[in-house]
Amino acid sequence: MTPDPSPAPPLVISMGDACGIGPEIIASLWRREAPMDAVVVGDVAVLRRAIAATGGGLAVAQLASVADAGRVPPRCLPVWQPAALPADLSTAPLGRVDARAGAAAALCIEAAVGLIQAGQAGALVTAPIHKEALHAAGSPYPGHTEMLQALAGGVPVRMMLANEELRTVLVTIHCSLREAIGRVTREAVLETLRITGAALQRMGVAAPRIAVAGLNPHAGEGGLFGDEEIHHIAPAIADARAEGWDASGPYAPDTVFMRARRGEFDVVVAMTHDHGLIPVKYLGVEEGVNVTLGLPFVRTSPDHGTAFDIAGRGVADPASLGAALAMARRLTASVSAV
Repeated sequence: MTPDPSPAPPLVISMGDACGIGPEIIASLWRREAPMDAVVVGDVAVLRRAIAATGGGLAVAQLASVADAGRVPPRCLPVWQPAALPADLSTAPLGRVDARAGAAAALCIEAAVGLIQAGQAGALVTAPIHKEALHAAGSPYPGHTEMLQALAGGVPVRMMLANEELRTVLVTIHCSLREAIGRVTREAVLETLRITGAALQRMGVAAPRIAVAGLNPHAGEGGLFGDEEIHHIAPAIADARAEGWDASGPYAPDTVFMRARRGEFDVVVAMTHDHGLIPVKYLGVEEGVNVTLGLPFVRTSPDHGTAFDIAGRGVADPASLGAALAMARRLTASVSAV
């Protein structure tokens, strides 16, 4: 007889900012779905506080190893707590920027990535962090994407936001608009197209149709409203096509997303953060998922932030976290099949 294959390593969910809604949406998701293939990397006391805020009915199972995830009893939230978390983290005030929460969020992410790199976990889903709290804790990273890039050895990465209707990938992310415009270069756009094409192929799209949005109104209108399309974006598209990618554009940013939503393209590459994210978020943050492309492992995240204004009220919707977990499962299966 052929022996049964070893079970796949669990997915890990980093707790996020202890003062935001991350722990609460984790507790609500477990109460709703009780996923058996995932473990939370976080603080036991903080998660107990979140369970209480969302109506109770769950116990916390503190794991000595993430490999114990499959042996957790029903109605239990499996938590693996990294060493060196602040001892008083559960006293950090909800809805406030707190350096302890920023430090703990970073530590949980680092520990989760370490589990993946050691082969003990299969993919990472990150609950929301707060950039000001990270900064208050002394972290040099403005967000998840840059931190994960550093933990993965500095590989080129890009942010993709996706739902059932639209995918968009960004050339630039967390910087001022003035700085972002300067970062839109032929090399940066071409690298984005390569990363996007390769990532979609790993997701099962054999020949991705990549639409490229311009930077300026009407994609520059032949240079009347800016020349970045002429000097940087169009040449990068030509380079990508020469490499065999089905890339086209630059298209007017105010219409290309509608065309992609109707099925003309598989993904839109946008030049700046808000150009690319507003269309996806407008369709509903409940289903949106943030995916980091280019990493040597799968990472997804909900399409919302820490929502300090409702933290502790137990009303945060876990739908986007559930969508991120489902996306991580699909992507992990796709990567394993390659």
